Amino acid sequence: MAEVLKLHSPVSREDLKNLKAGDRVLLSGTIITGRDAAHKRLVAALDAGQNLPVELKGMIIYFVGPCPAPPGRPVGSAGPTTSYRMDAYSPRLLRECGLLGMIGKGDRNDEVIAAMKEAGAVYFAATGGAGALISQCIKHCEVAAFDDLGPEAIYRMEVEDMPLVVAIDAEGNDLYRR
Repeated sequence: MAEVLKLHSPVSREDLKNLKAGDRVLLSGTIITGRDAAHKRLVAALDAGQNLPVELKGMIIYFVGPCPAPPGRPVGSAGPTTSYRMDAYSPRLLRECGLLGMIGKGDRNDEVIAAMKEAGAVYFAATGGAGALISQCIKHCEVAAFDDLGPEAIYRMEVEDMPLVVAIDAEGNDLYRR
């Protein structure tokens, strides 16, 4: 059985260049979250020439809308959402903002994969239906931007050993298309 690799976020291109589609990863460190409503606002800010409310350079964004936190926990269930809904926005965030990783579920389109290759970025798959299990890896969660979006706000999370699979590596090798 292949070894499980450890990765710490924020990341650099150097950190990601040797990851291959199919590699299993345990991610720790700081990540941000965002779904389609937040992505739409980020791109609108870019269009308007405004500064983004969060730093994306070297960051990994998790496509999730976490459930409210039960007593004693930083967050409730936090399973991945379907990634294709962010495909219209991801290329700009990769090319213009230095985003280097995305976590979600499902395939990505050719434009996203091309932008990932240019940026040296990686797309990780989280297991759909395992939101309660994934939430156990989240040690801290706070709203970072767009509080009015509720669960679709951008959150800053501290994660420890979040189990992921490299779905698309920085060379564009795609586990979904193999």
